Amino acid sequence: MESIQSIKQRFEIIGNDVKLNRAIEKAIQVAPTDISVLVTGESGVGKEAIPKIIHSLSHRKHAKYIAVNCGAIPEGTIDSELFGHEKGAFTGATATRSGYFEVADGGTIFLDEVGELPLTTQVRLLRVLENGEFLKVGSSQVQKTDVRIVAATNVNMFEAIKKEKFREDLYYRLSTVEINIPPLRERKEDIHLLFRKFASDFGQKYKMPTIRLDDDAVQLLLKYRWPGNIRQLRNIAEQISVLEESRLISLATLNSYLPNSSSSNLPAIVGKEKKEGDFSTEREILYKVLFDMKGDLNDLKKLTLELLKHNDSEKVQEENENLIRKIYGDNEEEYTEQEDSPSEILQLPEPYIEKPIVKSAQQEDKYHFAEEIQEEETLSLQDKEIELIKKSLERNKGKRKAASAELGISERTLYRKIKQYDL
Repeated sequence: MESIQSIKQRFEIIGNDVKLNRAIEKAIQVAPTDISVLVTGESGVGKEAIPKIIHSLSHRKHAKYIAVNCGAIPEGTIDSELFGHEKGAFTGATATRSGYFEVADGGTIFLDEVGELPLTTQVRLLRVLENGEFLKVGSSQVQKTDVRIVAATNVNMFEAIKKEKFREDLYYRLSTVEINIPPLRERKEDIHLLFRKFASDFGQKYKMPTIRLDDDAVQLLLKYRWPGNIRQLRNIAEQISVLEESRLISLATLNSYLPNSSSSNLPAIVGKEKKEGDFSTEREILYKVLFDMKGDLNDLKKLTLELLKHNDSEKVQEENENLIRKIYGDNEEEYTEQEDSPSEILQLPEPYIEKPIVKSAQQEDKYHFAEEIQEEETLSLQDKEIELIKKSLERNKGKRKAASAELGISERTLYRKIKQYDL
């Protein structure tokens, strides 16, 4: 069995962190077996080195090694990429194609970003892990494959399972052995070492002197959180190597290349629970506004009917305007511009104001019950509106313009009312 140090030299792994050494040790131990391995860790920590170590130390090292980025393949074609397809299986399938599992038979497949696989593809992958069988897209013939699967993800798998984005049974089949790569911020002693290695590589690549950091810059390098991990550190080293004329880098210069995480311009990610709560609050506010409006309109109707019984047209108009101000506040002009405003419907022209009928006390007693029935009949504002429109049209011999002027509403509104009530 090769030593950890020899593996580091062979695969150009820089660092002496305890957690990193433990990850490499686990890879060396599991390599001779056919156990499925799941490599976890943040984006940019170098997870792709582990499956290469496992394949090179296994009995499959002379067979094919295929790395597949599951997140980079469109959902509609990933089944075809992994398992192949038959001719005519879908539009554009002009010939039979072998998938990665067929091509890599006897070798190793590295499934990077396995957490991005669609659920339908996860079912197919589970079958391969359980009995080594798969179906090409568009085929009913079962095929066998002998492939070692090493997967990697930067997704919290338990959260993905909880949200039903990843199958729990597939997770446990993939993670027979789980190898975690620590983030760069937990490898403090390795950060400056890695930076010097990258600076040396880029100095040779671009044929210029290697950059160096002063003491203050080194302290900043160690204190920074490196959210992008090794990939970000390598990128910073390359930028400084190319752009800076001075080969000795100060704290201020280094700081100008480090993004300020507290003032990030990246879009905010809002959790599902928060979004649902915000929506619920907005919905409750909207309901309250609608109920308030309904109550105001009911008050308007009641007041109008009450004043109609007393035949006081001027008071009707005055009270209508007061209620309109109550409902619309300072936006009364906006209200009066609306086509179907209540003031157009409820404003009663003079010819239709009935004269008050004076009744004696005896008549009041005699017709008390009849008046109650009559009050019930006049509660329909719609019936009253129809009656007024009919009378106006009759008086004006069907001329809508004259009728609308008499009713105190627009001709367009009158036309719509005629169609609405089928007059």
